[in-house]
Amino acid sequence: MRKPVRVRFAPSPTGHLHLGNARTALFNWLFARHEGGTFILRIEDTDTVRSTEESERMILDDLKWLGLDWDEGPGVGGEFGPYRQSERAGIYREHAERLLAQGKAFTCYCSDERLDENRKRARSEGTVPQYDGACRHLSESERLAREREGLKPTIRLRAPEADIVVEDMIRGRVEFGKEMLGDFIILRSDGRPTYNFAVVVDDALMDITHVIRAEDHLPNTMRQLFLYDQLGYEPPLFAHVSLIVAQDRSKLSKRGGATSVYELRREGLLAGAVINYLALLGWSHPEAKEILSQEELVRAFDLKRVSASSAAFDADKLEWVSGHHLRESPLSVVVAAAEPFARSAGFDPDDVRFSAIVDLVREGLGRLSDLPGELAPFYDGEFDLEPEAEEWISQHASRELLGALADSFAAVQGRLDAAEFKAALKTQGGALGLKGKGLFMPVRAALTGRTHGPALGSTAELLGRERVISRCRAAARDVET
Repeated sequence: MRKPVRVRFAPSPTGHLHLGNARTALFNWLFARHEGGTFILRIEDTDTVRSTEESERMILDDLKWLGLDWDEGPGVGGEFGPYRQSERAGIYREHAERLLAQGKAFTCYCSDERLDENRKRARSEGTVPQYDGACRHLSESERLAREREGLKPTIRLRAPEADIVVEDMIRGRVEFGKEMLGDFIILRSDGRPTYNFAVVVDDALMDITHVIRAEDHLPNTMRQLFLYDQLGYEPPLFAHVSLIVAQDRSKLSKRGGATSVYELRREGLLAGAVINYLALLGWSHPEAKEILSQEELVRAFDLKRVSASSAAFDADKLEWVSGHHLRESPLSVVVAAAEPFARSAGFDPDDVRFSAIVDLVREGLGRLSDLPGELAPFYDGEFDLEPEAEEWISQHASRELLGALADSFAAVQGRLDAAEFKAALKTQGGALGLKGKGLFMPVRAALTGRTHGPALGSTAELLGRERVISRCRAAARDVET
């Protein structure tokens, strides 16, 4: 009988959530939700030097923003906790001592200096650095003598006697020679577990059925499969996804754009757009769809469609996806996301027109960090005048048109709507023999400082009668006769 799916995302709290790690979390979450399984969040914080509570908080915040809710873990609990490795020290010690008692592991008293010398010697000889087994066969009296000297031992697992084979769900069969492992440390002299040891103990005790992670973990999987065997636990199934790389196939770095979820949030991308784009990095929809909601991703996700080839991060493609989500998401979602960008730029999101303005300008947006520039023409105060716009306004016919429009709008009281604006523009254009660009460009330039933008009638309606009159008069000020 097939076991219920249980997967985990296990970040180290040493900084912001990297895009590669975010995609790993997403693939695990999608797989769990598609299979009706359990998604577990575990914090791997045994690196006491680099791990911080602040980093953990930022990672949890990013996951929540992305909508990747967890069924077990920090803040949620669960029957397999604790879910922070720093709170599981006794569990790791117990397992290490079991391996010692079974003769599968041994205590090692070698100093860091001695081990460093061995590593340097191996590199100079062109060989893979391996522990030389100095403490592998110590007698009881020899061990006691070292402990009387005050030496605190590490615990090493005895090297395997056979090659290790990984049957990967994405990459197929991957073989590792037994000589690649050596006697590796599972518990440090200060009692902290090594990464591979803690991961195996945790995954086994938490009944993890599938481990989905990046391909650079394959050497770790080699060690972990041997640990499962020595501990007597059934290993999970492994799926190693490709790495995310830059456009030139180099390591993803800030030089190629954002590298963390935090940076994408600051740039004003919607969470749905980030989820959509990350899913497309190494996975494809069966119908080749590229714009997908979270619900559609859950329905379609299949590990069989995950590619073994590296996925290149394309900032332009991300912005294209983001633009689609900004246009198609519920207006309330976009407005809520837009408010902090407007406020930080000095624009009042409590303005009664704000939602309507956002709805109008979102057609041309790829990210909300560009929103302040789109909002500027709709508020009082200075806004930039593009060179082409200035050129249109400088023409005598344009200024004559703008003056006539100002007079026309001033002659009527009440709210200016798009229909009235269009009718007046048509009338004045006909009177002056203007049409096409010669009619529309000067007006847009006067009202917004640009020659391109959303529908002109809707723009004028949101500006309101007084602003339209004022801006038309300002642009036509030299045409008085």
